[in-house]
Amino acid sequence: MENEKDKPALLVVDDESGHRMMVKAVMQDQGFKVMEAGNGLQCLDMLEQQHIDVVLLDIKMPGMDGMQVLERIHRLHPGVQVVMLTAFGSVGSAVDAMKQGAFDYLTKPADIDELKSVIQMALDYSRLVRDSARTGKGLQGVQEKARVIGQSPAMHRVMDLVQQVGPSEASVLILGESGTGKELVARALHQAGPRSQGPLVSINCAALPPELLESELFGYKKGAFTGAAKDKPGKFQLAEKGTLFLDEIGEFPLQLQAKLLRALQEKVVQPLGGTQEDPVDVRFVAATNKDLLQEVRQGNFRQDLYYRLNVVEITVPPLRERMEDLPFLVNHFVEVLGEKNRKQVRGINNNFLQALKSYHWPGNVRELENVVERAIILCRSDVLDAGDLPESIAGGGTTGNFAGNAPGKEGLESAEKAALQQALKANNGHRENTAQALGISRRSLQYKLKKYGLTRKA
Repeated sequence: MENEKDKPALLVVDDESGHRMMVKAVMQDQGFKVMEAGNGLQCLDMLEQQHIDVVLLDIKMPGMDGMQVLERIHRLHPGVQVVMLTAFGSVGSAVDAMKQGAFDYLTKPADIDELKSVIQMALDYSRLVRDSARTGKGLQGVQEKARVIGQSPAMHRVMDLVQQVGPSEASVLILGESGTGKELVARALHQAGPRSQGPLVSINCAALPPELLESELFGYKKGAFTGAAKDKPGKFQLAEKGTLFLDEIGEFPLQLQAKLLRALQEKVVQPLGGTQEDPVDVRFVAATNKDLLQEVRQGNFRQDLYYRLNVVEITVPPLRERMEDLPFLVNHFVEVLGEKNRKQVRGINNNFLQALKSYHWPGNVRELENVVERAIILCRSDVLDAGDLPESIAGGGTTGNFAGNAPGKEGLESAEKAALQQALKANNGHRENTAQALGISRRSLQYKLKKYGLTRKA
């Protein structure tokens, strides 16, 4: 039987005793040691006297309100994670709370399943932060430098792995759907290692034809081909003492893979038109949205190159599997994109956030960024509303609420293909208009059309 002192500690701060009793009963069944405080001053006193992992804090209380208490907790007890409670469902106050360091928020009366889930996630994050501080790994610092946003358990696992692998020289293969933020994870790996003072050089293997990719990657000598008026170093040489990030490695041409393998294995490159190999000192990170083992089986990717790249594998979760990060991402995009587009946006309302939560996000975080920017540009007030969203999202999405239905990969891909076909048809096959209607980039649309074998007219 678990000792009482070994149980995770939850402090419930609420002036409504009935709500405190309900939370206590639920969370004690989940294995928590639950304590109660009826106001902010009692909360701060208890934090001084005993160890607390998570605080469930009501925003609206007499005397010292929840926002004032949150500020004190964040300043005096930074390892404690705070989940805010509000009876009003005010997203504006919840966003303000998250800006001040709250982990998440719940509306009263709290849904039992959501209460359990959010408190457990806050506990997991509290332990991760404390472990990071104890080992001196600096998880939060690296995450902020790389602009990786997310406090979900799925992203915690990614960043924890980044911290473990970053200081090594091992090649890393980052997997994930298009738009999930694989390049940000690559940047975090670079920041977490001894090469962080060196350059991080990226190349998109899908964006260049084979002949141009070879010269860009390995460089060339004067006279190597028509127009080569002088020597030009390649990405390998430019990444010296740093990290070379090979994005979309699944699109790397088969005829160049042997040359890439030698560069990775022997740490040497031979520029086009050159007669000798030059040594290079770089760390390799690659990313793809493809199933590389399937590509190996189909003869499109060398098996030896796959194992050379995939010393350590990191999978970035799609947005639909980390929806608890959505408010943090939206808050970040509103702040950054509002300034970029010279629009004074104070925040978002509940309708806006609920519409975003009901959508399935086939384009992931990149699609979310595009949608928020579009809303900022088109909004007529300083608060974003569901009416500022594309109809496909404001109406709950063309393919239903995927967060609730949680379909498998095949179901998601089938629904995504159907949505693409519908959008193409509605826009008479015009790709620019289709991309705008879907809230994704033209490049992302082109990739998806190729993925599903769709013609211009679908």
